[in-house]
Amino acid sequence: MTIDKMNRPLRDLRISVTDRCNFRCRYCMPPDVFGNDYPFLSREELLDFDEIVRLSEVFAKLGVRKLRVTGGEPLLRPNLPELLGRLHEIPGIEDLALTTNGVLVPKYAQALRDAGLQRITISLDSLDEERFAHMNGRGVSVRAVLDGIEAAAKAGLKVKVNTVVQKGVNEDDILPLARHFRGTGHTVRFIEFMDVGNSNGWMLDQVVSKQEIFNLIHREMPIEPVAPAELGEVAKRFRYIGSEEEIGIISSVTDAFCSTCTRARLSANGQFYTCLFASSGSDLRDFMRGGVSADDLSAKIAEIWNGRGDRYSEERMEGTQKPRSKIEMSYIGG
Repeated sequence: MTIDKMNRPLRDLRISVTDRCNFRCRYCMPPDVFGNDYPFLSREELLDFDEIVRLSEVFAKLGVRKLRVTGGEPLLRPNLPELLGRLHEIPGIEDLALTTNGVLVPKYAQALRDAGLQRITISLDSLDEERFAHMNGRGVSVRAVLDGIEAAAKAGLKVKVNTVVQKGVNEDDILPLARHFRGTGHTVRFIEFMDVGNSNGWMLDQVVSKQEIFNLIHREMPIEPVAPAELGEVAKRFRYIGSEEEIGIISSVTDAFCSTCTRARLSANGQFYTCLFASSGSDLRDFMRGGVSADDLSAKIAEIWNGRGDRYSEERMEGTQKPRSKIEMSYIGG
């Protein structure tokens, strides 16, 4: 087991395969910042599939058991099922998942499942067409995402639906989304609006808290807490009373879970980040391209994790976190 300064093990790795996206969600890639002339990474800057697999193998030997492939929008990366198939075969990896906006899922769902993908998380922030078109910044319809959810389920993938809730924007969608997905077998997870990156204009008064979300749902459809299945779960789990159906609430602002965070992040260009809110990472791409051995690569990763003391969300609420520049979510996948 590889542990950090707070005895948190290295168990989960989120791998971004591209910084590009076909959405311009205002809490992640606002269109006025990430416009048509935004300088995205070149192909040469990206980790290739061999490099991603090599790094994942090293992380697995250090204790990682879960891999989640992200972006940007990961399905924009050509031949992604090939990569997933290779990641699925890595000894020690017990869980392989993908996060996507869902629009390209109907095209790739069966290939993803055949490659060994087990779970998929699809983002949907509103069921209201006008509101959703505004939030995704590209005028994409709700139906396009619902089609992706249906295609994933038909292919045999376990589906979770992520909703970022922002006060004054889409808090009116909490109940409609809970109602819509109740009885479908899909778990909706409501996420407090976070100050990831530097572009989304985050302010604390824009956060709809975990308690507010819980109260709103509980009044109409009573829910009760469910114990976490394992260390490092980011969503607080609840089930509708009298059933096994669940929802989740991710409360990284008002009820931070830094003390149990087991997640590492690998950006599309090979930077290793130990926190979603990090200002900088450690360059594994150039280190690896320098011809180092697997032992040297393992030692470097272990050294970085052993020195990890990140607890940004706790410090934010304590008022001890100074303002700083942070890596954009589109580089490390949230």
